[in-house]
Amino acid sequence: MNFRQPLTAALSVITLSIASAAYAADYPTRPITLIVPFAAGGPTDVVARTLGNELSKELGQPIVVENRTGAGGTLAATFVANAEPDGYTYLIHHNGMATATALYPNLKFDPLKSFAYVGEVVDVPMTLLGRKSLPPNNMAEFIQYAKSNADKINLANAGPGAVSQLCGSLLQQALGVKFTTIPYQGTGPAMAALLGEQVDVLCDQTTQTIPHIAAGNVKFYGVTTHDRISKLPDAPTLEEQGLKGFEVKVWHGIYAPAGTPAESVATFNKALQTALQSPAFTGKMADLGAEIVSKDRQTPESLQKWVKSEIDKWTPVLKAEGMNVN
Repeated sequence: MNFRQPLTAALSVITLSIASAAYAADYPTRPITLIVPFAAGGPTDVVARTLGNELSKELGQPIVVENRTGAGGTLAATFVANAEPDGYTYLIHHNGMATATALYPNLKFDPLKSFAYVGEVVDVPMTLLGRKSLPPNNMAEFIQYAKSNADKINLANAGPGAVSQLCGSLLQQALGVKFTTIPYQGTGPAMAALLGEQVDVLCDQTTQTIPHIAAGNVKFYGVTTHDRISKLPDAPTLEEQGLKGFEVKVWHGIYAPAGTPAESVATFNKALQTALQSPAFTGKMADLGAEIVSKDRQTPESLQKWVKSEIDKWTPVLKAEGMNVN
């Protein structure tokens, strides 16, 4: 009987186990790159840089934030999907990860197969606003006004695939109306148009809208999350005001290329969960109106399940709107 072959196989398994343990103990040994799909200074970039500072403390290595903009975040996602799966390249992305398949027919990655999931980070609530001189003063009046004057209402958004566009599309479907949609190159220009009374309605996230709501520069009709939010505790949700099941928020998750060692993902996730509780991060997010996700959502399994549910939710909405980017 030849004992050499099973002995060799056993030694190989032991060697791999030792190497894996050594990798887990040493990782990371150099800076880690965190790719942001949007411009520096924007909401996702602010989240990434604030989080990166805390992650570097936990991991003992610098977190290098790199902005790779374009095509609604798909360029950055494609870059990460094709990056070396060595545990040193990660992506932070928002809802665009789930809407990409419906918006981009020639997408070069699969949101459900091209990545190793790490965990969710923060939610940013959305708000529904009208220009200051828009006649309705509350949501009940807005619903009546919208159904009677839909052809006269201009709805601004930050461009195809933006969460403001998703919110606007869901709003029209919920009300059974069709507004005139005006896309802008970002939420900044869209908000400027609303403040200048060049458009009538805008859905936008609290990171930008809270100061204008507080100053009375806009008509404020409610928040688009399922529950009321801490920054605007007296503001009712749209669901409370008759739009059953209406929920839109900006959510952020972290991903690595598929095939990234499970040990590095686990180490990064552990650092992520600690960083999300740090006073520096929670304080900054509170200032922005962003909400740290619950502990059970800070896992790879939760993020993967969430992305799948968001794909299922938004694909029919976008198809009904005829949204498609070639």
